[in-house]
Amino acid sequence: MQVDMSFYRLVIDASLLVQLVMFLLLLASVISWTMIVSKWRIIKDARREAERFEDRFWSGMDLVELYEKVRKKKNLSGMERIFVSGFKEYVRLHSSNQITSGSVVDTAQRSMRVALSREVDSLESYLSFLATVGSTSPYIGLFGTVWGIMNSFRALSDMQQATLALVAPGIAEALIATAMGLFAAIPAVIAYNRYSHNVDRLVNHYDNFMEEFTSLLQRQALIRSADEQLG
Repeated sequence: MQVDMSFYRLVIDASLLVQLVMFLLLLASVISWTMIVSKWRIIKDARREAERFEDRFWSGMDLVELYEKVRKKKNLSGMERIFVSGFKEYVRLHSSNQITSGSVVDTAQRSMRVALSREVDSLESYLSFLATVGSTSPYIGLFGTVWGIMNSFRALSDMQQATLALVAPGIAEALIATAMGLFAAIPAVIAYNRYSHNVDRLVNHYDNFMEEFTSLLQRQALIRSADEQLG
């Protein structure tokens, strides 16, 4: 007797639980790849926008002029959002004579910290899902494999004459679940490690800019305070 060992037939003939495991792993893989592509674009755009804004920031343009241009954008993100948050607080509080220059800069820095925290949350979104898929998919696939092999041996026990041809289809369809688990897990783990590294580098870039911008605000605050005392 010749047994159809094609992939399609093995999946169709699998038990209901093994089919559910395969479907779950396939769904996890599709969602993971969607998030991998989406996150790749987000990180790439964020890195490019950060480099572009930093070139404008250090080009010698007046900060007020730069602020007026940037804040008109509808969807601020990344380094632009940090800059606008800090400079907005700096301008708003610096006009008050009852607040010291140090307090103005500290408030602006706290505002930038909040903006940085929101950017980190945005950049790290979906990474936890990739980590979950990467760590659990092999075990889910292994569960389907164990269940399928167990059913194969249970069916084999009811037969008087056991042959490899009778056991092979059940074991093969069970091993498909393991293969699908690895297929879902490996890209998710690679993407998670890669994107986590990229996000850390980008956040460090944001943090360095924030510190440099804070130092610049401190110098401007000191100069303005000195001018007011002389005046």
